[in-house]
Amino acid sequence: MRRLPEFVPGEADSRSPVRYLLWIARRQLPLIAGGVCFGVGWMVSQALVPAAIGAGVDALARHDRRGLVLAALGVLALGSMTAFAGIMRHRFAVSNFLSAGFRTMQVTVRQAARLGATLPKRAATGEVVSIGTTDFDQIGLSMDITARGSGAIVAIVVVSVLLLRTSVPLGLVVVLGVPVLVAVVGLLLRPLHHRRRHQRDLAGELTGRAADIVAGLRVLRGVGGESVFSQRYRAESQRVRFAGVRVARVESVLEAAQILLPGCFVALVTWLGARFAVAGRISPGELVAFYAYAAFLIAPLRTLTEFADKVTRGLVSARRVVDLLRIEPEIQDPPAVVPLELGDLDDPDSGLVAARGAFTAVAAVRPEHAVAIADRIALLEPGSSARLHGVPLRHLALDEVRRAIVLADNDARLFRGPLRDEVGDGHTLEAAAARDIVDALPGGLDTEIAERGRDFSGGQQQRLRLARALALDPPVLVLVEPTSAVDAHTEARVAERLAAARAGRTTVVCTTSPLLLDRADTVAFVGADGRVEATGAHRALLDGCPAYAAVVTRGED
Repeated sequence: MRRLPEFVPGEADSRSPVRYLLWIARRQLPLIAGGVCFGVGWMVSQALVPAAIGAGVDALARHDRRGLVLAALGVLALGSMTAFAGIMRHRFAVSNFLSAGFRTMQVTVRQAARLGATLPKRAATGEVVSIGTTDFDQIGLSMDITARGSGAIVAIVVVSVLLLRTSVPLGLVVVLGVPVLVAVVGLLLRPLHHRRRHQRDLAGELTGRAADIVAGLRVLRGVGGESVFSQRYRAESQRVRFAGVRVARVESVLEAAQILLPGCFVALVTWLGARFAVAGRISPGELVAFYAYAAFLIAPLRTLTEFADKVTRGLVSARRVVDLLRIEPEIQDPPAVVPLELGDLDDPDSGLVAARGAFTAVAAVRPEHAVAIADRIALLEPGSSARLHGVPLRHLALDEVRRAIVLADNDARLFRGPLRDEVGDGHTLEAAAARDIVDALPGGLDTEIAERGRDFSGGQQQRLRLARALALDPPVLVLVEPTSAVDAHTEARVAERLAAARAGRTTVVCTTSPLLLDRADTVAFVGADGRVEATGAHRALLDGCPAYAAVVTRGED
């Protein structure tokens, strides 16, 4: 049993959609080679059956028992080979399909993690979701069809050789007719490719619109905007429907061509074979074989058009994957990496200094200034001049910065799965005042939580996110309004326990909560211009800084 997905997907070739599909093919070359071998055996064994049947008919006409038995044994052997090769071809085809799809998902998720905060700025949610739904199938099918497509090509060549050996004119009809049929079908693939690409783009936008509506449904209802957005969704849905109809028109013509053209071709070969049999140029057995060849050719010819169709679909999907893979993160590793050393964390743009091992609070007149500071000292803002131990964060390896500095804000979400995967063994639940949440769950930490933790209230989600951040135990933890959604009693418990839980490690909390500010070693007050105007203990600032007192008092109210 083959285990999927593979642990290491490899580095994708994102230079073009064609190169991306070729990269996938190279990565799973043994699977594709196995599928091609069994696909060829499956098709060729079927292609040889008419020859065996024709030999049997001729042996019967000559009253040749030995020849008839040999022909019957040949049909039996070919049938057995067809059955075995068909089973193995299908197994390899399914493995190719799943391997290509999962590999695409792996490189996509890896790229999403690499981009981080850049992803929502450069790619719509619908585009990323569509890669995991629609494009997964299409790229997988473009690898799946390689087995049958190769078998179809080889089978057509074998039939052409057999026909040429028996009758040169009939063989030439096949040799020349097949490329003509493929060329005619190819004329339909180009407009189909463009229309599918347009539909794919519209479908991605519609998926993003749906995700936005679902995420903000409560807000939309609160402000009375539900009908407006539903009308926009309805209009965009109609655009996708019209684009789908345009695609279906070309597909219907292509499907009709797949039936009509091979059918006409079979009729032509059969008619010519009958005339040659009447003229005595071929035997009755060869006539039966010719008719069987003509009937058999319908399958490989349709497989060729299906091959072109699925590869076209795969290229459309690969283009979307390549577009995502080409996006570069706004923040990357510097050319020359400086070793990371822990120390004081400071932000020259605002004048904030967070001493190593201390609990520092940031209270800002404008909340957006506090958020900007948090983004800079966590290196989420391009061009950040924040420094750790005097070294600019942008001069450090990005992975080391991410391990050393963790930012937890209220835009974070809980993930679907066991709660234990979020908060570990639960030793930080007390510090986050979240023990009561877990105790109320039927399965405790093993309870499966829903997507985005929607089974919990806003305050419960906030406490569980805080427990998750504390469980990471990073050297530097930056929290943005960690108690904004909880009641005063819970906030008091969090304030009392948070400092103790982070003792000896650097902690920066952006908040205007007096309970948290009172527990901080140092409070930095950020004025309306985004600069630190005063620092000191909370109670000292209350007495000596009226602007700070006004902000904090407003927070208490």
